[in-house]
Amino acid sequence: MSGDIEDKPQPLMEHLIELRSRLIWAVGAFFAAFLVCFYFAKGLFDVLVQPFKWAVQWAGLDHRNVELIYTAPQEFFFTQIKVAMFSALVISFPVIASQVYKFVAPGLYKNERAAFLPFLIASPILFLMGGALVYFFFTPMVMWFFLAMEQHGGEGQVSIQLLPKVSEYLSLIMSLIFAFGLVFQLPVITTLLARVGFVTSQGLKDKRKYAIVIAFIAAAILTPPDPVSQIGLALPAILLYEISIYTARLVERQRTRDAQRREDAEASENAG
Repeated sequence: MSGDIEDKPQPLMEHLIELRSRLIWAVGAFFAAFLVCFYFAKGLFDVLVQPFKWAVQWAGLDHRNVELIYTAPQEFFFTQIKVAMFSALVISFPVIASQVYKFVAPGLYKNERAAFLPFLIASPILFLMGGALVYFFFTPMVMWFFLAMEQHGGEGQVSIQLLPKVSEYLSLIMSLIFAFGLVFQLPVITTLLARVGFVTSQGLKDKRKYAIVIAFIAAAILTPPDPVSQIGLALPAILLYEISIYTARLVERQRTRDAQRREDAEASENAG
């Protein structure tokens, strides 16, 4: 039967051994990726600085060299470690996710596996979409906003230029990537909740006004204190909420069709 569990129940010790094996693979993949990324950490940091370079061009400061500073001897070293860890997590995520799935899958029904797998694929894709939006648009916009505050030392004025610290710039772009990546998981989360019956499309519609307020509050907490990044996060969050309403409606329609098929099958069996 399609609802049967394929694997037989396993004793606790076998589950622990299986968990240890999956953890070893996940941690090993992350550690191997970390070593490679740390070797190329300076190059990876240069890639993350590219949005700042675009912001300099947008601000009409093409003549200016893009410079970042560090004020403590160990600051850039630990920044490289953070860059390597961040990059290693992104690179090793498919391995980590597959190990989590392989550990959880034996305890799921076949139809649950078929339902869970698309979300496992969609989640990293949506996260990368959020990260790409940050990298190619919102980080340059935020840095352009801050560059516009520079003072170029006219008569009687002090020259004030933006020289970000390497650690603070990395914290800014990483926080933006994580914030947008998490917000882009909204359709996945709401669709899963709709599948188990925790939320409905109508319920999401009724709470739309609260969701809009929460979106702006979350944007104010998760992003730097500037209106560009806050509005830039809140608006996609509201759009994703509307998409979540649509996906919840699709889940409800699919549930109705499945229930109708079961009723038709039972009716045909009873007629036979």
